[in-house]
This record gives sequence, structure tokens and C-alpha cells, in this order.
Amino acid sequence: MVVSLKGDKDFENVLSTVDKALRINLNEHIYGTFAEIGAGQEVARYFFRAGGASGTIAKTMSAYDRGFSDAIYGAEQDKRYVTKSRLSKMLKHEINLLETRVDRKNNPEKMFFAFANTVATIDFAKKFKGHGWMGIRFQTDSQQEYSEIQMHVRFHLIDAKAQQEALGIMGVNLIYGAYYKHNKPRSLIKYLYDHIDPHAIEIDTINFSGPLFENVDNRLLSLDLVKNGMTQAVMFGPDGKNILPAAVLYKKNILAIRGSFRPVTKVNEDMYEKSFKMISDDSDFNLEKTISIFEITLSNLLSGQNDVNEQDFLDRAELLCSSGKTVMITNFQEYYKLSDYFSNYTTKKTVMTMGVDNLIKVFEDKYYSNLSGGILEAFGKLFKHNIEIYLYPLIKGEKLINSSNLQVEDNMKNLYKYFKDNKKIRDIENFNKSLLNIYSWEVLEEIKNNSPGWEEKLPEAISKLIKEKKLFGYSN
Repeated sequence: MVVSLKGDKDFENVLSTVDKALRINLNEHIYGTFAEIGAGQEVARYFFRAGGASGTIAKTMSAYDRGFSDAIYGAEQDKRYVTKSRLSKMLKHEINLLETRVDRKNNPEKMFFAFANTVATIDFAKKFKGHGWMGIRFQTDSQQEYSEIQMHVRFHLIDAKAQQEALGIMGVNLIYGAYYKHNKPRSLIKYLYDHIDPHAIEIDTINFSGPLFENVDNRLLSLDLVKNGMTQAVMFGPDGKNILPAAVLYKKNILAIRGSFRPVTKVNEDMYEKSFKMISDDSDFNLEKTISIFEITLSNLLSGQNDVNEQDFLDRAELLCSSGKTVMITNFQEYYKLSDYFSNYTTKKTVMTMGVDNLIKVFEDKYYSNLSGGILEAFGKLFKHNIEIYLYPLIKGEKLINSSNLQVEDNMKNLYKYFKDNKKIRDIENFNKSLLNIYSWEVLEEIKNNSPGWEEKLPEAISKLIKEKKLFGYSN
């Protein structure tokens, strides 16, 4: 009989890491393989220590040597081993071996799984903190097709042993979550941090696939990673699948456009097209190694209740993806944080396109009160490593406002002049003046109210999609 005392509060009893491993081990039907490269057999170790592993573990292995790894899983074209491609090959190979070597007739109830990770921990110089891919391919019924969870992690600890321990715990959490929390994938993500310091390890990409996750929208999972503070930025491609920012941004020229995109208007289209034309004429840009990003900061997704309107988010994502755009969701309200983030992956020339109102805000002191170096520290991060701002003009009444006549605070004028004179701020000149009176918030209201003429303010494909899928409250 459980004793209950006056004043007790309800709380969730989180199983220890060993208890999670033991519960898996005690299930006679769960059976699989561990393949871990680069950081030892940290996950498998928990299952051996828990006891009862003989009925769960078919095999553990670590093809640490690259030659051996290539002989087993096949060579990688880019000669890199801590990649999504390597993880996928490992998972498929290990499951195929299970299916080949374990007779289903003699084991009709066995639910197979393959867990794999490929990890690089911190280097001796402590310059690169390390990262890795981790995943599980599994079934919850012996007759079921396989489902899969893959994710990328980035270490923040500066001790290799501590990194390995964090990886081991998260791996156990992933396997346990796959079997016992798969019906709630968004909660499963939170459980991955059980018994782990949230600052120790970052999850910046996660993808669910297979029959168990047919109704899962990976874009919402990306959003959850940012909302829950598990990462600062996530990306997904035109196909709606989450992609690893580091892989996309590494040593690339970047064209980034921030906006609410609620909805995408002809102004957004013009900003992008004219910016792209400018970088095309710039010898510092290699167009074959240039990535265009449409970035939405989390603050632009918040509703009046300080919560994210998920349907609204999906509507925006739907429109951007349908246009073939790569979307980034960030927790960077200030532009210098976005610039600083890009500098982690590339030193190539980067352009951020923005409107006049946003640039004026960039030069307001109040946004940098939390920095010890104030606005000078922020601007050091904003304009480091080949960063330029392309400025889209604003029209007020009959007056066109651009970089030459916009007004900043008196104490900022010299600072502004410095960056403009050094061509860190450049005007977009060949803009379409007829579009300057289009405002997305006005268009949004017109869509909701079914006001005539809103379609003309949006790209044709966008307005068509809004009508077809009844996005943003369209109801006609």
C-alpha cells in the first residue's frame, strides 16, 4: 500500500536510466543490435549493466576504424563519417542482418530494433566540441513495417568523458521513448533529456518516419526543439523534412531574409529576387555554393497569449515550402545573434536583407542592454566575417526612405555613417515601387474578411494555394 501524506503534490515519476534499460531487457520480445562509432559503446553499456541483456541484445559492435567501417557499411563519397548518410546505412544494414540471421518462424513475436550512432567527441585542442548522429529503426509488432527516429546532437561540455556519458543516457532515453512513448512523439522529445543537463547537449535536428509516425509533421517537431530551448535554430527544406543547419550552411555564401511571411507577398518576392540579382553580380559570391534562407524568429510566431499558433505556423511553412524555399526557425530576436550563428559555419560572404523599419531598430540602444559591451559588442558580432545588409526601401506618404535619408538616434548617427561608408549597408535599387504600399498584416485581414483584390498583392501561386487549402482563415 502506497502511503499518501497531507500536502503531497502530484509529480511525474521519471524512471532512472538503468530502470529504463532494465524494462527493455525484461521484455522478451524486444530484440536488436547496437552499432556505435566514435564514442565507445556508451548506450549498450547501460543495457549490459542493467542485467537481463542476453534476451535483448543480439550484437554490439563498434567499427571504429574507417576501413572496417567502409567494408561493413560502404564508403561515403564525401569521406565523412559523422553524417546522416552513415547513420542511415548503419541502421538499414543492422536490421537486414537481424532479418537474415534470426529465423522469424522460431521467433514469431520478436520486435526487432537497430540502434546506431556515429559521434565525434571534443578534440584535444578543445576547439571543436563535437557532434553526432543517433537513431533507432524499430517495430512494436513483429508483423509491422519499421519506423525510424533520427536526430543530430551537438555537445556543449568540454570533457570527452562527460560527453560520452550524456550520449549514453540520451541513447537509452531514445530507445525507451521509441517503444513506450511513440504514441506521443512531441512528449518523447522532452523525455530525451531525462537525467541530462539541458545545457550539456543540444538536439538541432530530429526526424520521425514510418507507420507509427504517419501523422507526425516534422516541421512541428522542429518548432518544438526551438520552443523547448533544445536548440536555437532549426531548418527544413522545400519537402518539409528537417535538415541539419550545419550541413546546409557549412562554408556557404548565405542570403537570409527575415520576415513574418504571413502571408508571403509580392514585396517578399521582390526583396528576394532583387537581393539575389545583387549577389549574382557580386564576385565574392559563388552561386553554386549559395543558400537562400527565409528566416522566421520565434517572436514572429507568438500569438497574443505568448504561445505559438501552430496552425498559423504550418500555413506559413506550407506557402514557403511550396515556393521551393528553405525555412529557418530561430530564437534570435536580434539580428546580431543570427549573424553570430551563421559565423559558426561559414566565413564566406553573407547578406541579410531587411526593410527600413527593421534597420532603424537595429540601431536602437535598448535592444542591447543585456550585453556587457552594449551596442558595440552587438555590432561587432553583426558585421563580422563578411556580413552585409541589403536594405529594401520604405515609402511614407510621397517620400521614399532608404539608407541615405533614414533617421537614427542622434548618438547613433556616426556609428551608422561608419557602416554605410564602409559599404556594410547597401540599398536595393531596382525595386518595384508599385509594391511599396503592400503590407502583409493588411493582406491577412483582407483574406480573413474575404475582401476583394487581396490576390493581386500576392504571387499567383501563393494566392491559389491559400484558396485551395483555405489557409489564414480563408473561408470562401
